[in-house]
Amino acid sequence: MWSLNTIDYSVIGGYLLALVVLGLVLERFASKSLDDYFIGGRQLPWWALGISGMAFFLDMTGTMIITSFLFMLGPRGLFIEFRGGAVLALAFMMLWGGKWHRRSKCLTGAEWMIFRFGDGWGGRFAQFVMALGGIVSSIGMLAYLIKGSGLFLTMFFPYSPLACTLVMIGITCVYTMISGFYGVVFTDLFQSGIIALGVVIISVMAVMKIGAVPDFAAIAQQVTGNSQWMSSTPQWHTEMPAGYEQYEALFMFAFFYLMKTVCGMTGGADPRYFGARSDRECGLLTGFWTCLMTLRWPMMMGFAAMGILLVHDLFPDRSVMAQAADLVKKDNPALVKEQWADALSDITNHPERHSPELVAGLEGILGADAWKQKLLLVGFEGGVDPERILPAVLLFNIPAGLRGLLLIVLLAAAMSTFNATVNANTGFVTRDIYQKYIRPKASTRELIYVSWATVLGLTAVSFVFAYSIKSINDIWDWIIMGLGGGLMIPALLRLLWWRFNGGGFAIGTFVGLTAAIAQRSYYPEMDSRLQFLFLGGVGLAASIIGTYLTKPEDPEVVGRFYRITRPFGVWGPFRKALPPDQRAAMELEHRRDILCAPFALLWQVCMFLMPMQAVIGAWSGFAVSFVLFCVGLTGMYFLWFRHLPKENYFEPGEEAGVKLGHETREETA
Repeated sequence: MWSLNTIDYSVIGGYLLALVVLGLVLERFASKSLDDYFIGGRQLPWWALGISGMAFFLDMTGTMIITSFLFMLGPRGLFIEFRGGAVLALAFMMLWGGKWHRRSKCLTGAEWMIFRFGDGWGGRFAQFVMALGGIVSSIGMLAYLIKGSGLFLTMFFPYSPLACTLVMIGITCVYTMISGFYGVVFTDLFQSGIIALGVVIISVMAVMKIGAVPDFAAIAQQVTGNSQWMSSTPQWHTEMPAGYEQYEALFMFAFFYLMKTVCGMTGGADPRYFGARSDRECGLLTGFWTCLMTLRWPMMMGFAAMGILLVHDLFPDRSVMAQAADLVKKDNPALVKEQWADALSDITNHPERHSPELVAGLEGILGADAWKQKLLLVGFEGGVDPERILPAVLLFNIPAGLRGLLLIVLLAAAMSTFNATVNANTGFVTRDIYQKYIRPKASTRELIYVSWATVLGLTAVSFVFAYSIKSINDIWDWIIMGLGGGLMIPALLRLLWWRFNGGGFAIGTFVGLTAAIAQRSYYPEMDSRLQFLFLGGVGLAASIIGTYLTKPEDPEVVGRFYRITRPFGVWGPFRKALPPDQRAAMELEHRRDILCAPFALLWQVCMFLMPMQAVIGAWSGFAVSFVLFCVGLTGMYFLWFRHLPKENYFEPGEEAGVKLGHETREETA
């Protein structure tokens, strides 16, 4: 069954070996200090950090998920991924989130809590809870990556999803542990070149295949049952296959997800921003990061379009999929949806373990020559499993040799996301828990060893969680809508409200986190929108109650934070304390940033749509997207880019010469 040849295995093996060697080379740079290990010594250029950010967001599991939505909906699948896969938060990180965090000169997002709330009990409590929340979030993200990677790899290798993932994650852990953030960034640079090559190959192949059929739009409608597959406009009601009915109100969902992104617009606690050299480079690295994310969409649309043609060729009579699913269920009466992928993997890898009647029946239904490959495309409900479309295209449509290269593209995407997630969260354990409370005088080498142990511990727990969930789409929904809803409000208030204190943040975050875990444990079927609203409400109530039950923070601490960070929001007494000229310049910066936000969102969405529309030949939609893209780009230029400062606005410890925009102001105590 497995059609990888010696060349494919050699290419994949060489790639994995190169990653380990690169990690060993970079170890001597990473081990100099914690700054070097966790954020690259704050010396890495903005373009390298931007490329690393793109690689971090371009994960294998997310690519499979988004490809499945594009397969079902065409370009409109983008609007479902407003929930997180379209990374609209980048617009806000570009405009203000990144620079607000960089100005602190902190090492981690949890350490930033000390900068915000002070080193009293409230700040320490907030630091600990922030670290705990980050660790739980990372476990959810790692489980998501592990689950999706296993489903993907088992279609190419004669092993279980667990075994395949163990090998991939094991190698990633090795080079991540020994090289730290240097390894994250420089392996991302190496992997990004491979990813870009893969994008070109898949996009060109898709365009050629679409051009070779007389009426691709009709085939897309026939395969998916969606008469609006070529359209880029979200419909009020969209037909979805079994298991995806929650997205039928596509327009409403797109609007809801957009508002959710706008409400949670405070991202920026990322090692790349803490490691950036200036405010200007914070903006540039995010703008570059966003532009590079455009590469993802023509590749995924190419996979989706070729998947449609593949299903059309493999299953001219799609009723056979339902017959095959029924036969598997009949042979395994206790089989549930959560076990479906592992069951199919076992049947195809080890048919001798199953009844001869099952194997003979599947051969009769699906064909003796390719029944194993076809079976892996069958979903639990008896239709096409959209989450298997991407690996199926690689398996059936890509020639040997080239298949190994494209597998590396997706392995690179998975490993770059895993290493960055692990690196960011080991900092919480090492810096914010172990060094802060257990061994304040620990050596750099000891702290690096602690980070290694943390990598292994997080990975082990994530594996357990990964194999307790129904599907990769299920866990992504919970991460974004459940866990995200529970943690969003405290994260928002810490930047926007002067009275908000460490006690309010810690209580709000802890209650929101606990509520999200409880909801997942006891009410896992709760609608994702309801999850977000309910848990967001819980987080808001707990944050406000916690704030007024605990003492306000020291005005000197809050005042210093405000003078350095200069966020917008409700900062009444501290804003009024600024000299009039400084306050006027700051408010001008805020107005520009806020006015630029809708232009940045328009620019980003249209930039993602255009290459997808070009791949499938939807030229009328492309023309509309191009006009709107130009509008967004023009607004960004005049409101944001031309005002990027040449020098940092403020550095902690400066006594004079405080810089805002292009002007120098004197700050008084």
